[in-house]
Amino acid sequence: MRLTETAYAKINLALHVRKRREDGYHVLETLFAFVDAGDVLTAQSAEQDRLTTVGEFATTLSDPFGNIVAKALSALPRPDGLAITLEKNLPVAAGLGGGSADAGAVFRIIRDTYGLPEDWRERAARLGADVPACVDSDMHIGLGVGDERREVVNDMAGMAVLLVNPRVPLSTGAVFKAWNGKDLGPLPMGSASEISRNSRNDLRPAAVELCPPIVHVLEALKDTDSWMCEMSGSGATCFALYEDVAHRDRAAQVIAESEPQWWQMKGQLR
Repeated sequence: MRLTETAYAKINLALHVRKRREDGYHVLETLFAFVDAGDVLTAQSAEQDRLTTVGEFATTLSDPFGNIVAKALSALPRPDGLAITLEKNLPVAAGLGGGSADAGAVFRIIRDTYGLPEDWRERAARLGADVPACVDSDMHIGLGVGDERREVVNDMAGMAVLLVNPRVPLSTGAVFKAWNGKDLGPLPMGSASEISRNSRNDLRPAAVELCPPIVHVLEALKDTDSWMCEMSGSGATCFALYEDVAHRDRAAQVIAESEPQWWQMKGQLR
């Protein structure tokens, strides 16, 4: 048995923070979307679980055997072990849900091989608030702390995406802590495109305060005449959407020539 699964990069087309709870978590309303690219996990049957990490960002995982992939393996019952190779293509602490996406891919590998228990959502949520969303890896509205879902009309599937990160890690916890606590209102109603056009990312001001290069990334993306651009999650990765691949590829080339040190990834919305 050999399975390969992509850990799809998560982006937030909209992210409204409504309040800070007493337990430190935050009540969110977000439009989750997923790009058809990301980390890649390859799994084979083994006597016991084993994890090998390779790829550009493998060395940024200080303890690969204690990371969320290993925890995801331990969260689900099954008769055999799995040897997983994680090709870490997404930067860490980047607002792309990389670790959660990796865990989601593990859940899908186990689902396709052994099936999942009925309480898999609860098991996933214990690993991280957005892990259930990353198991699904489809466009939907996330509520609560991000672990509750509401369906949305996905009229954006196939749109070309460019992800850009200034190669500056940014702690999610630090950004949420720096949020000003002001509730600016709920997500608007409508299809995914309507919500995206009329929403915002409430974490952007706090992220920019901690990581000023985000401003330069967004300015560069705006200059490419994209359909929309915004920071994803808690940053520092920003994304731009385009109505065709050729426009996106031209934008990627221009940015790569002007800022060759920035990380990029190209894909399309699922």
